[in-house]
Amino acid sequence: MTMAVRETGSELRPLAGLRVIEFSQMVMGPSCGLILADLGADVIKVEPPKGDRTRAFKGPAAGFFATYSRNKRSIALDTSTAQGQDIARRLLEHSDVLIENFRPGLLKRIGLDYESVAAFAPRLIYCSLKGYLPGPYENRLALDEVVQMMGGLAYMTGLPDRPMRAGASVNDVMGGMFGVIAIQAALAERQRTGRGRYIQSALYENNVFLMAQAMMCEVVSGQPSIPYSIKDSPWPVYDLFDTRDGSKLFVTIVGEEQWEAFCRAFDREAWLSDPRFATSNGRVDHRGWLIPEIANIFKQWDKADLAARLEQLDLPYAPVNKPGDLFDDPHLNQSGGLTDIRLPDGNEVKTPLLPIAMDGKRLSNRYDPPGIGEHSGDILREIGMSPDEIEQLRQAGTIKVPPS
Repeated sequence: MTMAVRETGSELRPLAGLRVIEFSQMVMGPSCGLILADLGADVIKVEPPKGDRTRAFKGPAAGFFATYSRNKRSIALDTSTAQGQDIARRLLEHSDVLIENFRPGLLKRIGLDYESVAAFAPRLIYCSLKGYLPGPYENRLALDEVVQMMGGLAYMTGLPDRPMRAGASVNDVMGGMFGVIAIQAALAERQRTGRGRYIQSALYENNVFLMAQAMMCEVVSGQPSIPYSIKDSPWPVYDLFDTRDGSKLFVTIVGEEQWEAFCRAFDREAWLSDPRFATSNGRVDHRGWLIPEIANIFKQWDKADLAARLEQLDLPYAPVNKPGDLFDDPHLNQSGGLTDIRLPDGNEVKTPLLPIAMDGKRLSNRYDPPGIGEHSGDILREIGMSPDEIEQLRQAGTIKVPPS
């Protein structure tokens, strides 16, 4: 099935003219390619003739392909064959960037490692997204949960004796983001030097970067890190509260102006003259008394009414949403933060766009996640292959071209 090209009016495509070849799977590589594609690059996803394996994933991974494949073109290519490897090299000769996140050594076995590629495409930016950067661990395999455990994030998220994975693939996605940052830096450098670069980004080092503030806190305070699930709040009010209708709101009251606004709005002016609460530190010291009192106040309000009152007071608050609730979020819908997308099975759904705006405009979904090899013929013609050559490759099983 051919995916629709979407009419989006005047498009933001700051990376238009950049061609990226994506040899990747799962989340880290595809998220890197997605960011470049949304920014306007021509990202060509190379997948085997049977299709990227994430297309068939179920359970918590069922959304991988749909999430990270928009704005990309697909070529279905068997790179285990000599013909397939030759086509891959021809593609790279016509490209600016290669992204790969396969296990260490896999692309070397088919002659597509950095040294081999740089010999015939010296201007190419080659980005490897791995579990670990060079060092003692570099040949280990890793997943997001693995590095969360060894990198301290699971400890800080869970209970002291029950480390817990964060509720999103934070290292995979951020590792892809750092890959994009390095790619853009290397492209700027190439304008001066005419040469490409070998770039690496990794899950473990990304997780360690996330832990930098906790590591530094231990140095500055001299105290060991305490998981967020049990640590004392450094702020006077920074807590989850029950409401009368059985819902919950997270509310913060941090600055002096916020404290005064809260006390006056909820008939607690006496607290403004109470010496225990005269300073932010004093309110922190007396949280054991203060938080139950505020909880009793908020429990007398329904969630909607309390949220409206807090918004009037300019106090930060948040409902506790599930991921599916975000499809109905008024801000996301009215601001254009969610875009329509058609999945390979034909279903029309919404998906979040990149969380950036340029001149107040969001980057668009230009075309939907592709079918397997949907663009194989177009891509091969662009690198100079004739219809007869393409047909021979199709008959040999080297490529997959969908029926016209």
